[in-house]
Amino acid sequence: MKQDFDQFLPLSAAALHILLALASEDRHGYGIMREVARQSDGRYKLGPGTLYDNLQKLLAQGIVEERSPRSPDDDPRRRYYRLSRFGRGLLSTEIARLEGVVREAKLHLHIGPERA
Repeated sequence: MKQDFDQFLPLSAAALHILLALASEDRHGYGIMREVARQSDGRYKLGPGTLYDNLQKLLAQGIVEERSPRSPDDDPRRRYYRLSRFGRGLLSTEIARLEGVVREAKLHLHIGPERA
């Protein structure tokens, strides 16, 4: 069954970075902030307010799920988050959309692969 992601797209910059941070593994809030900074080479930083406001929205929409600590090493005070199945499909759809935007931009700007 093909899902309709149109109502969720385009993702905001914060939501996109959060979903990308959760794509490889479950993370707690501080871990998400660190991963976003790492993936963007420090150019995009999420503050706690932006992070948790977005996480609440993503949770309510079923894009992200909260999970319980899975091992004794996990701090029981921390909340851990993961992409839902729906969230993974949404992120894949957004990536494909962005690839199309970049492809069009390169055509209009006459940028070939050697200059990209």
